[in-house]
Amino acid sequence: MVSRRRGAVPFVLVTVLLDTLGVGLIIPVGPRLVGSFLGGDLGAASRYFGLLLALYSVMQFVFAPVLGGLSDRFGRRAVILLSLLGAAASYLTSALAPSLGWLFWGRTVAGITGASFSAAGAYVADITPPEKRAQSFGLIGAAFGLGFILGPALGGLLGGFGLRVPYFVAAGLNFLNLLYGLFVLPESLSVENRRSFSLKRANPIGSLRALGQHPVVLDLTGTMMCAFLSQMILQGVWALYSQARFDWSVRSVGVSLMVVGLGTALVQGVLVRALTPRLGERRLLVLGLSLSVVGHLGFGLATQGWMMYAVLVPFTLGGLAGPATQAIITSAVGPKEQGELQGSLNSLSGLAAILGPLVGTGLLAHFAPETAHPRVPGAPFFAAAAISAVGLALALRLFARSSTVSAVIPPAP
Repeated sequence: MVSRRRGAVPFVLVTVLLDTLGVGLIIPVGPRLVGSFLGGDLGAASRYFGLLLALYSVMQFVFAPVLGGLSDRFGRRAVILLSLLGAAASYLTSALAPSLGWLFWGRTVAGITGASFSAAGAYVADITPPEKRAQSFGLIGAAFGLGFILGPALGGLLGGFGLRVPYFVAAGLNFLNLLYGLFVLPESLSVENRRSFSLKRANPIGSLRALGQHPVVLDLTGTMMCAFLSQMILQGVWALYSQARFDWSVRSVGVSLMVVGLGTALVQGVLVRALTPRLGERRLLVLGLSLSVVGHLGFGLATQGWMMYAVLVPFTLGGLAGPATQAIITSAVGPKEQGELQGSLNSLSGLAAILGPLVGTGLLAHFAPETAHPRVPGAPFFAAAAISAVGLALALRLFARSSTVSAVIPPAP
């Protein structure tokens, strides 16, 4: 059992990596595959591809609490493995799609199974003692960052052999990981810590309402939502902004995104593990959110392309906050509720993925044109900085008044 438990952590990390990689894998080839069903109409292909991306986020928003609740009832192993099977089926459906409707169906299933982040996060919380959870969630963040790097790069490479090849490869990787998990993934949730499934709780509204039972969780959920939203605003406008303001090529945009992914992986996979024992989760959270505010402000104020790369340093260091916040939140919730908690957080992430790009592109369209009055090209980044600052203020207020947090996190010496 010990050896299987050791193999379980790499398996969960690979699962998270594949979930993230699958999102980026289709970005280079998806618009052209959609266009192949529309007679090469670029405008129509762009609109439909945007709907496909939004559909994935909507499915995650709706189903993350469901999978989290199911993992609290039936265990993490079953939910994770079934999600991998569903992911493999979704990519195979898209690879074989005879029409545009089948692509939408495949993306719907991919969004549902991509909500396995809930069970994966709960699994990590189950097997990790509270004082080491920041490091463990940092590894999940690192896997996410690596997927962000590898997905578009692999999709572009494989797309050279055919528009459907990346989908076949994604299906094969998920199926192989499923077979691997059958042998190395033990159940992490004991029978006595399971609880009945309730559809009243396992929906986005019900799961968020349940967070109100834990004041620490509720307050820090607001902080996490601010972090999610600011991140999605940036992702939604990065390519448009850099191309319009600095005349970056598609390749330059891709390189910058790879740098972001690599920085995220290093910060969350290495720095979090090194700094948590020295600073503690509370200081790490405050430091990370402060640097995130600085990073977003820097992007908005940059007047030359090289400045964007310089600002990536504080921005990626802002990733210190995520694992620290997860560690504090999971320590405030019992083992029977970890799946529901992770479902709620991933549902919030899905909601931010829907709203963030809309807010960012709306601000860019309003304030960036030469004819805008006032003209503030960096408006989306300033908005993201303000939202991050609100998240920081919520955390500081909680730390100042909550004795619960003091009990969870030892005060600084």
